[in-house]
Amino acid sequence: MNTSVPFARGAGQRGAALLIGMIMLLLITLVVTAAFNLSNANLKAVGNLQTRNEAVAAANRAIEEVATSLLVPGSDGSPTLAPPQRTVSMVDIDNDGITDYRVDVAPPVCVRATKALDTGSGGSTGPGGVTGGASSSGSGLSTLPDQYNSVWDISTTVTDARNGNGATTSVRQGVRALLNKAQFEAFCAS
Repeated sequence: MNTSVPFARGAGQRGAALLIGMIMLLLITLVVTAAFNLSNANLKAVGNLQTRNEAVAAANRAIEEVATSLLVPGSDGSPTLAPPQRTVSMVDIDNDGITDYRVDVAPPVCVRATKALDTGSGGSTGPGGVTGGASSSGSGLSTLPDQYNSVWDISTTVTDARNGNGATTSVRQGVRALLNKAQFEAFCAS
């Protein structure tokens, strides 16, 4: 009797399937790790962009506050001759009662000023397209003081108050203001 056992089919390949399976698992792990790192980097970039946009919005809010208070007349209606001051604004972007950004606004600087209304010649155009001279006789325009269109540079530095990581954003904006002659000489003549 023949008692020999025939060789099992594929006996020479017993470890190959395991080795190929391990290599495939390693490759899948590498792909998943790379995808995780890439998505993590994208999430950080989007978060930084959102924080920057919030900081610019906070700066614009502070600039609007400064622009509306720039050269406001006194309580008696007389034009102010007090120079603009440095201000600090605490901004709560998400309205949760916690300050999100600190905005340091440098004193606004008069960059340039041009004469807006020449009462001496009687024929120049003033603010809003109002003209002096014969067409406005009796309107009182000839008694208005000289006025100047001025451009002010407002610079801000925004600091993220939530994280304390020292991240800052700088924003500059120009603002137009109408000055009388005394204000022009005090702020923009030099």
